[in-house]
Amino acid sequence: MSEPILTTFAKNAVDMLSAEDPTLYKLIEQEYTRQTVSLAMVASCSNEHPSVLACEGTFTSNVTAEGYPGSRFHAGCEFVDQFEQLAIDRAKQAFGAQYVNVQPHTASTANQVVTSRLVNPGETLMGMSLDAGGHLSHGAKVNISGAFYNAVGYDLDENGFIDYDQAEALAIEHKPKLIICGTTAYPRIIDWQKFRDIADKVGAYLLADITHIAGLVIAGEHPSPIDIAHITTTCTHKQLYGPRGGLIMMGKDHELPSPKGKGTLTNLMQSGLFPFTQGAPIINKIVGKARALDRANKPEFKVLAKRIVNLSRALAGAFVEEGITVVSGGSDNHIILANTMSSFGVTGIVAEKALEECNVIINKNWIPGDTLSPFVTSGIRIGTNSMAARGLDESTMKQCASLIARILKDVNVVSEKEYTLDVDKRDAYRAEVKEIAVKFPIPGYPLPSS
Repeated sequence: MSEPILTTFAKNAVDMLSAEDPTLYKLIEQEYTRQTVSLAMVASCSNEHPSVLACEGTFTSNVTAEGYPGSRFHAGCEFVDQFEQLAIDRAKQAFGAQYVNVQPHTASTANQVVTSRLVNPGETLMGMSLDAGGHLSHGAKVNISGAFYNAVGYDLDENGFIDYDQAEALAIEHKPKLIICGTTAYPRIIDWQKFRDIADKVGAYLLADITHIAGLVIAGEHPSPIDIAHITTTCTHKQLYGPRGGLIMMGKDHELPSPKGKGTLTNLMQSGLFPFTQGAPIINKIVGKARALDRANKPEFKVLAKRIVNLSRALAGAFVEEGITVVSGGSDNHIILANTMSSFGVTGIVAEKALEECNVIINKNWIPGDTLSPFVTSGIRIGTNSMAARGLDESTMKQCASLIARILKDVNVVSEKEYTLDVDKRDAYRAEVKEIAVKFPIPGYPLPSS
């Protein structure tokens, strides 16, 4: 039997890359090795499934397809329409949504679409402040959401939980047109209904950004905002193990009248994406989204989501046992925030660099009340998405917590950004990390021979 044509295409593509651009091929190969022998604990990403990567590497990106299924500005979209509709249908099934737009290039783009259609420049929006765990696109002054709009930020209480009373008071005082709930560095459950009650009290629209917890929402490990918030956005790479991209979704409110005086919220979001914000969609990304969403609709995904939460809780508990200060005292999702300054006298950037030197990948992160620069920080953020996909168990979380603690205790601090680490100790830590990585390989990623 002849080899399937897509298999031949993929093999030929890799062979051509190797022969025609060996420099780039070598760099890609080195990055592959790095990922397979290190431990990725970054909360904002996951291991993209190989079948999704296969979709992204297809020739579907050759098609220009401005518009939507059945209404394109270009010919040649017979199968593109089917790709996009499949992604839409699978997203609706996964999230229980009644409206889905799968074209946003990123979740930040999705947030920009929603914000620009519901809030006029100079008008007020409200989101979680950046230093409390909010995202740039939720009103940060350095972002378009904070530069073009009057952005008001709500914070956390003294225990590290969202201060809903403060959020309500701010909303009553400032009367925002849009309230954004959702975070990028918050380890606890979000009460969507409390935010909706606040929004209704002041006549605001509510946007739920579930970028960090989309997989947990699908699996029922975190409450869903789909029928509570007016609009929900997410990315598809952090917890769906899919391509980098975004989604805009709505539940029961999708047929509400548009504030523009014509049409519905559905019409407003469709035109807000195209032609208002984006041009042609990235078709190979949409194909990848369709594949990732199919996986998310399978029973196995619920098992994976449960493991994400269990590992996070176990790791947070192990940190506490190691004497590491954990923001809010624990985790309900995949995120753990740790105060490295109070625990080790080590800044977030030094912790990030030292751990990376030992092949443990995390990121520096502001923590509540942080007085250091965002380029330095007093803490780190850790996530369990990638570790859950690799099949690490709760007992291994104790080893990981111990590993991180031992590394940071062995750091010799030179300044806020500089440190030294004994080479022999570093090599021993690398060997320990590699042992864990080999024991729990990334599914579908063969280990390098050397």
